[in-house]
Amino acid sequence: MPLKPGAKLRSAVCATQVIVVRAPAIDVELGCGGAALVASDEEPTGTVDPAFAGGSLIGKRYADEELGLELLCTRAGDGTLTCNGVVLAVKGAKPLPSSD
Repeated sequence: MPLKPGAKLRSAVCATQVIVVRAPAIDVELGCGGAALVASDEEPTGTVDPAFAGGSLIGKRYADEELGLELLCTRAGDGTLTCNGVVLAVKGAKPLPSSD
């Protein structure tokens, strides 16, 4: 799936919705809940695979630093976000500089 920053996608099996913040240079397969992500105007039509039912959190960024992929979750859901079948990790906050 070719991605561009700003693209809005949603899960095909739950309420999860994301915006692409950083897109990798290569094509990747994004999924949520065991099914591929679809365009934001499509409605969910399936059920979440129990193996990918960890949930997604609103306002959190999910990233794969090796690929250069970053997604912002705009609506939480029951499915776990994946890239090429691998679960995406929540991106941690950057540490603030020391005040010393």
